[in-house]
Amino acid sequence: MSNYLAVDLGAESGRVMLGTLSGGRLALEELHRFPNQPVQLPTGLYWDSFRLHYEIVHGLTIAGRERKLPIDGIGIDTWGVDFALLGSDGGLIECPRHYRDARTVGIPERLFEIVPREEVFNATGIQIMALNTLYQLYAMHLAGSPALAAAERLLFMPDLFNYWLTGMQRAEVTIASTSQFYDSASHCFATALLEKLGLPARLLPKLIEPGQRLGTLLPALAESTGLGPVPVYATAAHDTAAAVAAVPASGDDWCYISSGTWSLMGVELPAPIINDASLSLNFTNEAGANGTIRLLKNIAGLWLLQECRRAWAAEGEAHSYDELIRMAEAAGPAAKLIDPDDFSQPGDMPARIAAACGASTKGEICRVILESLARRYREVLDGLENLTGRTIRTIHIVGGGSRNALLNQLAATATGRTVIAGPTEATAAGNVLVQAMGAGQIACAIEARSIVRRSFSIETFHP
Repeated sequence: MSNYLAVDLGAESGRVMLGTLSGGRLALEELHRFPNQPVQLPTGLYWDSFRLHYEIVHGLTIAGRERKLPIDGIGIDTWGVDFALLGSDGGLIECPRHYRDARTVGIPERLFEIVPREEVFNATGIQIMALNTLYQLYAMHLAGSPALAAAERLLFMPDLFNYWLTGMQRAEVTIASTSQFYDSASHCFATALLEKLGLPARLLPKLIEPGQRLGTLLPALAESTGLGPVPVYATAAHDTAAAVAAVPASGDDWCYISSGTWSLMGVELPAPIINDASLSLNFTNEAGANGTIRLLKNIAGLWLLQECRRAWAAEGEAHSYDELIRMAEAAGPAAKLIDPDDFSQPGDMPARIAAACGASTKGEICRVILESLARRYREVLDGLENLTGRTIRTIHIVGGGSRNALLNQLAATATGRTVIAGPTEATAAGNVLVQAMGAGQIACAIEARSIVRRSFSIETFHP
């Protein structure tokens, strides 16, 4: 029996999960959950990175001091694109910005005046989105940012927390690939692109593959948490890459949707698809575990429902997600749908959706969101089949959104495909399994996925 700790940081909350491998099965247990709330300051929207580090260490301490568990590895995964800048002393220069910070509005268009859109895509294979690291850095460059001028190192979010645990400054490949300055074909940073834009490539750390051992807990943390010198692995540090590693699939006639704040819909390939068609469809080629490429599309996802719930709670009308889904079921089919990606910025989400489609009740608004996502899945499915030449027969929906039975059924009906939902905890499972592969306990991705199939219940939805 082996025990691993998976630190999984999402856009709304974080968890420290215990993953136990025994007898060819994986069991997961939540040891510590905590909110992850951005902080709005006069200068912008930030992540509270110090608080997140505190909560991570607290979760490790629960494992070591309270539970006295023998731990074989620790791995951290987070959302993509965001980063920290460190000074020459290794200290944080400023708190990392949130990807929804307004500083990148209009920045891609200004960047394309220097390096055309087609050239940026051909160099990276990454979907053009204003929130990408490339545009965040270019916004800082255009603003004459003192932090950028003073920085000696750039670390993506999971790499920052790994550094604070181990003292090692590395860039894990799956998270680096979300930046839009990683060359997915050559497996290296696209430094020539950065140089054309006047951005300092010297900030970039050495790349490290998922599953590679970074080091051990720093002595002070080893003692304070009670864990001792536990190995820390660079797991699939982008949460979507971790989730895809735990998709319980076989063969190649399937695609996945990692469903949560974002819906990440794509396929697993041996090499990127970078051509005029993928650029036109604005698909992205991100690195996956085991040397794979995840050809996918970022869709706004359940962010819209989360924002509606938050807005209604602020008005004194708090509802659980289950209540909102029941309202959507009772509302019946939507009269008019929306493009979810048109609602990716914060604001009065219920009012904006109501104005766009004429929905008047909470149930109608929730139904519009779910049906619109299902229709978007159909559109992306068509794009995936056209780009790859594959016939996709099954859609695997994993992550927290896989609990949404109404959305799963709407997706099956809209796409005409069988939907297999689960596991809900795919990201934590993938985090653990990639660590175990790095430790030599699991041989390959095929074995990891067979463990997932034996370990977690799934639900099937037919058109």
